[in-house]
Amino acid sequence: MKKLFQRRTTPQANPAEQLLKGRKRPIMLNVGCGTDYKEGWINIDNNSDDNIEKLDLNWDLRNPLPFPDQSVDYIFNEHFMEHLTVEQSTRANQDFMRVLRKGGVLRIAMPDLEEVVDMYMDKKWKQRKVIKNHNMQFVKTRAELMNMSFSWWGHMWLYDWEELKRRLEDAGMRNVKRAKRGMSKHKPLNGLETREESNLIAEVTK
Repeated sequence: MKKLFQRRTTPQANPAEQLLKGRKRPIMLNVGCGTDYKEGWINIDNNSDDNIEKLDLNWDLRNPLPFPDQSVDYIFNEHFMEHLTVEQSTRANQDFMRVLRKGGVLRIAMPDLEEVVDMYMDKKWKQRKVIKNHNMQFVKTRAELMNMSFSWWGHMWLYDWEELKRRLEDAGMRNVKRAKRGMSKHKPLNGLETREESNLIAEVTK
């Protein structure tokens, strides 16, 4: 039977267009921001825990960002990459490079597997500052602590510097440098880390 009417559909608006409209450079993305809203940045998260009160873009970061190629100056993420599979993080990092302008910088901060192992090897691990600060005195054994580090909080893959650099280079990045917590030669990237466990930090310049 021939259809008499065709339903009209309008193209869905790109949410990035409105976010970029009238915004002065530098354009900066705070990816997987959680509750850490940074003024002057475009704060992006999928709010999977439904606990974020302020957010600029609700987006599933397993999908490509809705920003045009070479439209962004800086991208920052903290405690984000370890929540993705290796395959997902490779795709995400490749997409970050896509939207970065030439000379733009990606900064990644995360917990360091080397520190987790060091804590496991420490017989006085219960006295560690991180245990007290996070009220983790309920943990009974070092094995429990190690397994929690890998499988709690939605963690999918933990990194030390060797593994992080390898995976970033596998994603096609060449200018990968290790950075110190809170410090960067790029002014907008100074003092961004909010978590004391963020001691594994990389900066990649496109």
